[in-house]
Parts: sequence; C-alpha cells; structure tokens
Amino acid sequence: MRDSRALDQHVPTHSLSIDIGGTFTDFSLLDLRSGEVTVHKVLTDAEDAARAVIVGASEVLAAAGAGFERLGSVVHSTTLATNAIMERKGAKVALLTTKGFRDILEMGREQMYDIFDLKAQMPAPLVPRYLRREVSERTSRDGEVLQSCDPGEAVAIVDELISEEDVEAVAVALLHSYKNPANEHALKVALRDRFPRLTLSVSSDVAPVINEYERTSTTVADCFVKPLVSTYLGNVEAGLEGNGCHSRLLVMLSDGGVMDSEWAKEFPIRLLESGPAAGALAAGFYGELLGRRDLISLDMGGTTAKTCIIEGAYPPVSNLFEVARVQRFTKGSGLPIIIPVVDLIEIGSGGGSIAWTDNLGLLKVGPLSAGASPGPSCYGLGGTDPTVTDADLILGYLGPNYFLGGSIALDVEAARKAVAGLGSDLGLSETEVAWGIYRVVTENMAAAARIHLIERHRDPRNFAIIAFGGAGPLHAAEVARSLGVKRVITPLAAGVTSALGCLTAALSFQEVHSLPGLLRESDWGTVNGMYEVVVARNLERLSRVGISPDEVRMARSADMRLVGQIHEIEVPVPSGELGPATIERMESDFESIYRELYGWKDLNIPIEVQNWRLAIRGPAPSVNLRRQAVVEGADPADAKKGSRPAYFDDTTGYVDCPVYDRYRLSAGTRIPGPAIVEERESTAVIGPRDAGYIDEWLNLIIDVG
Repeated sequence: MRDSRALDQHVPTHSLSIDIGGTFTDFSLLDLRSGEVTVHKVLTDAEDAARAVIVGASEVLAAAGAGFERLGSVVHSTTLATNAIMERKGAKVALLTTKGFRDILEMGREQMYDIFDLKAQMPAPLVPRYLRREVSERTSRDGEVLQSCDPGEAVAIVDELISEEDVEAVAVALLHSYKNPANEHALKVALRDRFPRLTLSVSSDVAPVINEYERTSTTVADCFVKPLVSTYLGNVEAGLEGNGCHSRLLVMLSDGGVMDSEWAKEFPIRLLESGPAAGALAAGFYGELLGRRDLISLDMGGTTAKTCIIEGAYPPVSNLFEVARVQRFTKGSGLPIIIPVVDLIEIGSGGGSIAWTDNLGLLKVGPLSAGASPGPSCYGLGGTDPTVTDADLILGYLGPNYFLGGSIALDVEAARKAVAGLGSDLGLSETEVAWGIYRVVTENMAAAARIHLIERHRDPRNFAIIAFGGAGPLHAAEVARSLGVKRVITPLAAGVTSALGCLTAALSFQEVHSLPGLLRESDWGTVNGMYEVVVARNLERLSRVGISPDEVRMARSADMRLVGQIHEIEVPVPSGELGPATIERMESDFESIYRELYGWKDLNIPIEVQNWRLAIRGPAPSVNLRRQAVVEGADPADAKKGSRPAYFDDTTGYVDCPVYDRYRLSAGTRIPGPAIVEERESTAVIGPRDAGYIDEWLNLIIDVG
C-alpha cells in the first residue's frame, strides 16, 4: 500500500499568480482551503525576468509554508511582449507578401494622426524595407486563387535572407488570405519543411481579417516577439518544473482570459496587454464581490497608470489596439494590432514618472519613467530625477522606513535634492513642487477617466473608484474629488491586486474571421460552416487543458456598420443555425446599439457585416477570499503605529497625521481623516474631509468629502 502522506504531498492546496510590470514583479498566493492570500513583491529583473519569477515564487511560498508541489494552478501576466516592441528588442524579421504590396507597412492607411503637424512622424515598421520581399501569387477579393504561389520561390528567398541577412524569423501576409488562405498555407508547409527551426507567423492563422495593413502589422509584430516570448516562457516552465511544480503554466491574454503557455508561445501577440488586463479583471471581481456594477478601475504602478470603465462582471473588450506610439497618448500614432484587448486607457503617471518643465516653464509629469533601474531618486540606486514617488515621500504620504514593508529604505534627502533642483527652475519651494507634482498626476488621471466616461455617455458621479497598484491608493481620493466621485475602494494587498486578477480568469479564447458583405445578402451556409470549424477547433484547444465541452460557454457577435462608414460596432449574433430569419433580429440589435451610441440611424442605408466573432470560455475558477465578521465600533487606535507630518493643501499645510497598520485594522473599523494606512505593498491616504471604513472583506472604503 502506498503511503497516504506521500499522496497528500501532491494534493493542490494553493494557486499562484505572477504579474510582471516595468518596475515590480508581483505575486499573489491563494490558499484554496482558507481563502487567505499571501502576497509578495520584488523588483523586476530586466536582465533575467524568469529568474526573478522563480526567486519571488520561492519566497512567497516559503512565507505561506507551502512548496511548489502544492500548486494547483500557476497563472502569469507579463508586459514582456509590449516592452519588446516598444524597445525594438525582438527578432530580426523578414516579411513575405504579394507582389506589388511590399510597402504596405509604410503606406498604412495614408492618414496622419495630426493633420496640422507637418513634421508628424509615424512609427518605423518592425521590418525594414530591405527585409520585405515579394512573391508571385494572387487571390481575388472573393477568395478565388488567380495565381497559385510557387513554394520553391519562397524557399529560395528565405534561404537568401537567412544566409545573407541573418534573418531569425519570417512573417507571411498575402493579399486576401483572410478569404482563402490556400497560398499562405502552401508557403507555410514549404517553409516549415525546409527550415524546421525558423520562427514563422502566418496572417491567416494570426489575424484572418479583411484589413490588409492591420493584418500585416499584427502578423509582423507576432513574429517579432515570438522567439523572445517562447524562450522566456520556456525558462519559467523549466524553473517551475525544476522546483517540483506539477501544474501547467497558464498565461493571461489581452482580453482577460487565460490559455496554456504552449498556445501563448504560438501566438504571443495575444499577450500585449496581459498585465493591464489582469488588473481590470480584478476590479470586475471586486465589483461583483461588493455588489457594485459601475466602477472606474485605477491601476497605478511604478511606470504607468491605467483606467478602465467597468459596468458589470467583466471589463469591456475592444478589437483594435496600438502599440509603440510616437505620441504616447495620440490615437493613430502607433502600430495597429488587431486582437481582442481589454478596453482601457493608459496614462503616463506611475510612481517612477519623472517631473520636468516644458519650454513654457510649466510643470509636467511623465511619460518618461525612472523604472526599476535606476528608479526614483529616493531609492538610492543612482536615480537623480524628481519623480512622483519622491514627491509622495516629501509630502509625508510614504514612510521612509516602511516601503515594501521595510525592504527598501527611502532616502528623504535624495528626494529633496532632486525636487529642489526642479524647484529652482520654477521658483518654488520643495514642498510646493512636490504638491504640484502630486496635483498634476492626480489631474492627469482624472482627466483621462473623465474623457473615457464622456465618450461612453456616462456620468462619473454614478461610479465608484477601485484603486490598486503600488501608488493607486496614494492618489485615489484626490482623483475621486476631481471627478465628483464619492467612494473609493482599495482592496487588501492593493499593491498586488493585478496578480490576484489572474486567479479569477477563466480559460477562454476569442476568434474572428472576415466574411464581408451586406447582411441581407449573407451566405449563411458559409457563415454556419465557419462557425462549426471555429467551435470545433476551440473546444479541442480547451480540452487539452482539461475543460470538457459541457463546461464551455460560447457567445457569437458580428462587426457591423452602415454602408459607407469605416467604423463598426459589435452586435450579438443569435445562437443556433443562422439563416434569413436571423436578419430581422440582427438589424434590430444593430439599430438599438447604434442609437445608444450615436442617437440616430437612417433606416434607408443598408447594413453590412465585416467580421464574425466567437468567444468561448471555460468555467471561472473559484476564488473565495477570507471573510471577517464585522464588529461595529472597533477602535482604530489598536492599529495605530505612530504619526508623521503630512501635507494637505486644504489645511494649513503639514499636519500631524496618524499612521495605521493595515493588517491590524479589523472589519467594522472607522477611520476619520486625515489618516495614512500602510501595508507592505502600498499606502492609502485619507484626506482631512474624508472618512475610511474597513468592510467584511477587509477592503478600505473611503467616503470622499
């Protein structure tokens, strides 16, 4: 008989999530038995991110008294793919395309993001022109192969590119391959046979959509990051396995779902917004937990801040994304990527964002960041620029001896020196400059959220803010005040909330195929056949990671527009067999959504469909957080750890502000402002007119006065 104790060693007791950001790598370890969450944070290792992942995972497991062999699931989100494109640190890629279309990456849509800027620059293509080669083939817009490709021609071209140009990877994007991928697949087979170790991305696999420029851009970007992502994920898998982990590695996708790492290696472009998606997913999870359907998530880390408008259990998803923008916050100035992605807006306002003055002598913050190395001046790692973290330290919001639980001692004098240098340019004291930095950052975030809401016809006063990330709770109350929002929610362990979001994600996938045409003239046989193939393929994908068909939920939709328009709206597609009887239902749904967005629709203009979509999702994992009985009237003095001067502009300046230990505040405790609440990974500030409350889930609720 086998030893029952040995068997018990392999019974999963914990789930681990890992979120790599530009400055910190966060860990969240959930005890599946008690619901207790153990969190950890380490500086991101720019030289070997996988090594930092394994070291940090070992530390958080040790803190919880568990081992790698007890992990039932490991979920990972990362900014690796995004950073590789922004920093141009991917593979040396060549592009094979249809003869006559070599310059599509530079021609784009021949639109400028700023028509009044005669010197406006577009991002340089990831593949320079000398590495873009044409092949003889042609497919018509209707999918008819007018000229078959010659695989031998492509093999000869790639052989030359490898031998003479040291090309590491090849992207294939042929004209109209979304309609008929025959020529692309022929080249794919030939290149795989001749160059089995060559990294290859094919547009009809990566993004089978009608938009030629966006499809090619997406395929090239996928190919550009594939070797880096594959190597990195392989190293993480090896590190986990080497330490006794039996669980499959799952990776967060840009749309808020997760898939196994083998699939992620094949389509790494789907990881572009992996980290921010995890944060938005966590916000939706807390909204459901607290019964709040209308939330503004404020995820402020060391490098950037992200906001997302959430109405319901899941954050909204967009189908087009830009990366590596020349003008960071200007639409149209980046490389277009056609993938499903959580619809959020990024602001260059992280804790490491650098403050500076422009040509007019005005104070600006970001988008440049000190990152993890050298970091803010107060880190003492060689940074000398004034940053948001330096300002927060000078204002008294951060404790110099309790940053990351005391693992990093902050140098107040270094922060003052950095800020004083900026003050000499502005003619202001260091306190005035620090407060100015704080206010600029606050208003940047509020303005971004305000525009995001207005574009969706929403009133911010009807929403609550959920603030997380290392710096989010420091600034959330002031952002709420600027927006007119009356409530802020900061979860326990807010500094690693994005990592917890990974644990709430279901195994899921979204797929899109272009079959453009008038809705009333749709070839329903082709549409139904396409859905049958896509459903079967995705059920097989999910079955490989242990999800049975009866556990799967599916939702279909279509990208539709009025004839003559260039932007589509997503409309639900009814379940079951599609046919002429479907038309009236889809037209009615289109009109309702169109009127909600734009307030008008001319019924005399026909409707056309561009793309048909399928979202397939497995069961959501059970995340049962520890709940505490509420004891009204609990005395916050029991959790007081001291006080320090903190600056509030609507008072007389610095006031003696009580500082509370977050871990000693019990459910039901009320905290009058002003107050500072510290935990290892983040600090929350309650203003003089605000009031705090600890709820049953140990969230800090701030009512903004």
